[in-house]
Amino acid sequence: MTTPNPLTNTISGNRGLQIEEPLIFEMDAPGRSGVDLPAVPQHKERLGGLKRKSEVGLPGLGESQVVRHYTKLSQKNYAIDMSVYPLGSCTMKHNPRLNEKIARLNGIADLHPMQPVSTVQGALEVIDTLAHWLKTLTGMPAVAMSPAAGAHGELCGMLTIRAAHLAKGNARKRILVPESAHGTNPATAASIGYEVDPVPADDRGRVDLAAFKAKLGPDVAGTMITNPNTCGLFENDIIDIADAVHGAGGYFYCDGANFNAIVGRVRPGDLGVDAMHINLHKTFSTPHGGGGPGAGPVVLSEALAPYAPLPYVTHGKNGFDLVEQDDSGKAFGRLKGFHGQMGMFTRALSYILSHGADGLRQVSGDAVLNANYLQASLRGDLSAAFPGTCMHEALFNDDFLEGTNVTTLDFAKAMIDEGYHPMTMYFPLVVHGALLMEPTETESKTDLDRYIEVVQGLARRAKGGDATYFQGAPYHTPRRRLDETLAARQPILRWKPEQAKKAAE
Repeated sequence: MTTPNPLTNTISGNRGLQIEEPLIFEMDAPGRSGVDLPAVPQHKERLGGLKRKSEVGLPGLGESQVVRHYTKLSQKNYAIDMSVYPLGSCTMKHNPRLNEKIARLNGIADLHPMQPVSTVQGALEVIDTLAHWLKTLTGMPAVAMSPAAGAHGELCGMLTIRAAHLAKGNARKRILVPESAHGTNPATAASIGYEVDPVPADDRGRVDLAAFKAKLGPDVAGTMITNPNTCGLFENDIIDIADAVHGAGGYFYCDGANFNAIVGRVRPGDLGVDAMHINLHKTFSTPHGGGGPGAGPVVLSEALAPYAPLPYVTHGKNGFDLVEQDDSGKAFGRLKGFHGQMGMFTRALSYILSHGADGLRQVSGDAVLNANYLQASLRGDLSAAFPGTCMHEALFNDDFLEGTNVTTLDFAKAMIDEGYHPMTMYFPLVVHGALLMEPTETESKTDLDRYIEVVQGLARRAKGGDATYFQGAPYHTPRRRLDETLAARQPILRWKPEQAKKAAE
């Protein structure tokens, strides 16, 4: 680590992403073009005789300008390929290049979802093999492969639970959800008509078992609990919780977002879980969906398996088949047009096969080891939210900033100047001023030590009375502090020449 440079005033010597780059429309020069396009004959009618009333408005740039523009924009993106990505709860995990290579193989990359089943036997075998691994690793007898993301998986699991209750003649109306849950949990339950009944945490950061049991009743359809939870802690009372909700006639939905902390070591089916979605990007290294292709398969208990959505893959005498009709009438329906996301399935299976059972056990062990190394190293300068060791992520509160006039947001902004993406801030909500960090299993001790030194240095600087520095950060980025609330409420999503001209004046 370098000595703090008086010119940059950062601990790491980094100066953030400081390259200024205008909008591509602002670089427009009439007549400039990187390609020659044939002129459109004026006498030809287009679009049924409709005539354009104005210019298209595309900017004129040369090829080198376009290449440099988008290269500079790409350099503004913080990525796991650059450095530690400490976001807690989101698991910004390294994607092995082997997985990418497999997904691009001829015969896999060029599949089409509307091909005849007889021509995609290999693809169906990939799906079936991945399903086998997911059932084996979770100890569950069935899995729905079609959900396109974690939240989509939650919807799948909860609709399955609802279908099971409806088959008994009573959908019930309440779902018990911990206060520390991911926001998608209560949102999913509410979206299909359930009342969300929050359950408080105890002083250990776990579900208050007594409060949970007190809320049970004949109208409770089930519970949605993340384990390990969003505080980075394993729910020690998980079996008692499962027994209690089953005793009340409900089902146990486990948010499997943090399965990466226990994969190869704990089978959720052994804990009494009835349904659990698996974020393939968090546990099995497929890319985050980013609003695009994701995957969130849902493993199901024997009690819920008959109500799983269509379609599903079967293996018979004549090969694999995709079942798209439900003769029993129990399946709750269909979640999407096609069956899951093949690119994610291929990557996830590649990851699993390249590691094997023992390798996956090491993956979860290393994730927990790295998080505890982070927690132990920072405990003297930051304030841990809860006593004891953690699982895959370390959670701190803002007690260490008390009296400094520095907020969690200020601290996070200063991280940007150091060349690091900030940790997750203010979440989970049950911890005041939370700073949630998840290093993942692929970070080396060297990279973690570099990150730790920066966080320690910033904490000591804040305690040393340099609040003005934090309140003005970041300094070394093209944009300083943005009004994030206004940007969310009044987003400007389109560039208009007249607006740009007015702003310049």
